This record gives sequence, structure tokens and C-alpha cells, in this order.
Amino acid sequence: MHGYDKDQPLPTLAARGAMGGLFMGMANLVPGISGGTMLLAAGVYTEFIQAIADLTRLRFNARAFVVLGAVGIAAACAILVGAGTIKELVLDHRWVMYSLFIGLTLGGVPVIWALIPERDANVWGGAAAGFAGMAGLAVAQATGWGADGSASASVPLLFLGGIAGASAMILPGVSGGYLLLVLGLYVPILSGIDALKEGLKAADVGAIMDPMLGVVIPVGLGVVVGIAAVSNAIQWFLDRFEKATLGVLLGLLVGAVVGLWPFQMGVPPEVGAIVKGRAMTTELIAELDPEDYPVRVFTPSATQVGGSLGLVVIGFGITGAVAWLGRRKERRNG
Repeated sequence: MHGYDKDQPLPTLAARGAMGGLFMGMANLVPGISGGTMLLAAGVYTEFIQAIADLTRLRFNARAFVVLGAVGIAAACAILVGAGTIKELVLDHRWVMYSLFIGLTLGGVPVIWALIPERDANVWGGAAAGFAGMAGLAVAQATGWGADGSASASVPLLFLGGIAGASAMILPGVSGGYLLLVLGLYVPILSGIDALKEGLKAADVGAIMDPMLGVVIPVGLGVVVGIAAVSNAIQWFLDRFEKATLGVLLGLLVGAVVGLWPFQMGVPPEVGAIVKGRAMTTELIAELDPEDYPVRVFTPSATQVGGSLGLVVIGFGITGAVAWLGRRKERRNG
């Protein structure tokens, strides 16, 4: 599975890496779609995994630096540019976006399914464990465990969020954005990135340093640690327990849907509720940003149910098309 295409000139490899990084960056902003699947679409997944393995084992070579540099720079640019737009869409049109996310998530199931050579007890046991773990995260988040889902979070939790997000850069079908969503870190991280972008536009050093130190650096360090650790760990598990590991990935993917119930919306908190560590008063509620509102489930209309199902189908088709494109490019390059 791993290895570079030695016949490709470095400029071609860099161009493919940049395209894959652009797709991966956009995917990491969206709970439900996997950055690893996007790298498959660009035909650079095997080169990306090989580059990480080479550099983390101190096997330095030009191709590894070209691939990781192109992917990393393009992904960072996509995240910086798209963070504000994606955040606003989730906050203002939550049921629409979550419906699309469900389809994008389920569209990754055939990607993982096709990688499993033979379905046996190891696969199903791993799938059950993965599903239970992801569903447990979703239930815990729904009952208020962990972060409060506001626009702020602790530095250690943001570091762990970076590690969680890094998993999506390695595992086709697993969405780091979704993990951030259920951990209550999705809005805080996008808000921090958006604040950094606004500070850069205004050339305001103070406005730049606050999100940089409070969000971007902790998350970035987590991503670096996560990429190195997760890639090597997955490679080790796949070499020794391939079927069980692929089963776990399949279970994680299906379990992700549990926390993406689309018919929920942000509502102003009640007086006395704790938001961002403060007991809400009438005055504080009036000053609170909508992105800090707690989320509540609502009863959808027939139109919303129909629209949601249609968006699920669209999302499934998008991920399926991306995976199909990836398989074509992998065969062409092989």
C-alpha cells in the first residue's frame, strides 16, 4: 500500500500534494468528511503515509519533504480561508449542515468496507468496539460531558483536539471535524482561526497573538504529535491486526452518525445557566454571542425531514464520488 511513485517528477508530486492538501484542509473544517479520503481523491494518500513514516524514522529524502510541505501548506491555507464561512453555516443552518454531514460520513463506509479483505469475527468485534466508542462520545457530549461547546476551551483540551483532528489526516473515512464536534471543540477552534484571520487582515499584533497563543499553537502542536503518533500506530496495528483494526475504523465511522442528529438549534440560555464558566444573568444573556448558545433538539416539519433526507443522499454521493476518483487515480499511478 505504501510507497512513492518514482516516475513522477517532483513538480508533479508537489502539485498533486497541494491539491490533496487543499481538499484535506476543507474536509477538516467539516464534521463528517475525512481528510484521508480527500487525499485518496487526489491520489497522494500512499505518498503521504510514506512521507510521514520516513521523516518520523529520520529517513530524510526530497520526496518526503515535497509531499508533506505541499500538503501541509495547502491544508493550512484552506483552513485559514474557510474557517469563518463554515462556522457561520453550522451556526445559522445547523440542521441543513448536519444532514449533509451525515451523508458525507456514511459515504465513507464503502471506502473502509472495500479495504477489508475478509469479514470475520475479528472485523465484527472491532466494528462493535469502534461503534461503542464513538457512540459513547456522542452521548457524553449530548449530556454535557467535557467542554461546554462555547467559543472557548482550555489549552490542554485544545491540544487533545489537535491530536483528534490529526486522525482524519491519516484514516480514510474518519472525520477529525466530527471528533472535535462531539468534544465541544469545533466552534472554539474555528472561532480562534477566524479571529486570527481577522487580526492578520487588520495587521493588529494584539489581535493576532491572542488566538495564536490561545488556540492555533495548542491545536497545531496537537496535530503534529497526532500525525506522527497516529500514523505509526495505525501502521503497526494494520501490520499485526489488520482485520480488527479495519473493523474498528468501520465502527468509528458508523458510530459517528449517532452524534449528528440534524434537528437541533442554538437557543439562548436560561438565567442561572453556566456558560463559559459564568452564571448567566439577563444582562449577560443579552451580550452573549449566538455561537455560545446551548444546543437543543426540536421537532422538524415535514419539509425539513424531506430536505434532510435529500441532503443525506447528496452527502453520500459526494463522498462516494471522491472515493471513486481516488481509486481511479490509485490504479492509474500503480
